[in-house]
Amino acid sequence: MYKKISLAIAAGACCLSIAAFKKVNPHPEAPKPMSPVKLTAVKPSSPEFPGAAISMKNVTAVAVGKDSARVSFEFALKNYELKSQTSDKDNKLCNNSDKGQHIHFILDNQPYKALYESKNDVVLANGTEHYLMAFLSRSYHESLKSKDAAIVYHFKIDKSGKLKKLKDPKTPMIFYSRPKGDYLGADTVNVLLDYYVWNCNLAADGYKVKSVIMRPMSDPAVDTLSKWEPKFINNLSGNCRIMLQLLDKKGRKVDGPNTEVTRDVRMLAVDPMKK
Repeated sequence: MYKKISLAIAAGACCLSIAAFKKVNPHPEAPKPMSPVKLTAVKPSSPEFPGAAISMKNVTAVAVGKDSARVSFEFALKNYELKSQTSDKDNKLCNNSDKGQHIHFILDNQPYKALYESKNDVVLANGTEHYLMAFLSRSYHESLKSKDAAIVYHFKIDKSGKLKKLKDPKTPMIFYSRPKGDYLGADTVNVLLDYYVWNCNLAADGYKVKSVIMRPMSDPAVDTLSKWEPKFINNLSGNCRIMLQLLDKKGRKVDGPNTEVTRDVRMLAVDPMKK
């Protein structure tokens, strides 16, 4: 009985997300035919970085006023060069950072911050718990999925503003990376879908990721991914919503922190600030 209720709640949450998106982006009475949204392979395969690794070098917290703390993170990197352009960037035909390779700093599964130096500061409220995912990224934002290329740091800021490291999480998790923000012109053709799974492996008979991609004037594109690899999203337009959900071996939504993420992005023909 409880399993049925959990399934109903998960399905209801997904339907509510789709319904909410359609309310903001309703179909016109006579929509024009559009090419369906589809996921395609990222080819050719991206270069690997043998021995590339990231670890936490130091974390400190300093009180800011009476209700928050400034937390400073410093990372140690091996066999990976920040700010360098990934060798095959011109062959990918997708959005690429002109600042080069970087770290994706994802705090509490919110949109990441790209770090081109191996450190970052954030201000957090006292009495809060947090999950930090940090991974090495190619210049075109595709994550390195090799061993030691990512870390998860679980911590809290107590009521007095002091930082306390918590136990490393053992439950399966998914962290959203791309797409993110606004895409302009040619960058809307091949839109990178990338994420990081933690404490689990994707397989046909194992954990999977459910991808729901919504755009105006069309039904959601739903895919179940059983292999952890980047994809290109093709035929996106306008205001779009991406939902990623971690599923267990029986196709049920995994319970626990960081198991479902929704993000809104925009596809634009030109920069609206330059109109």
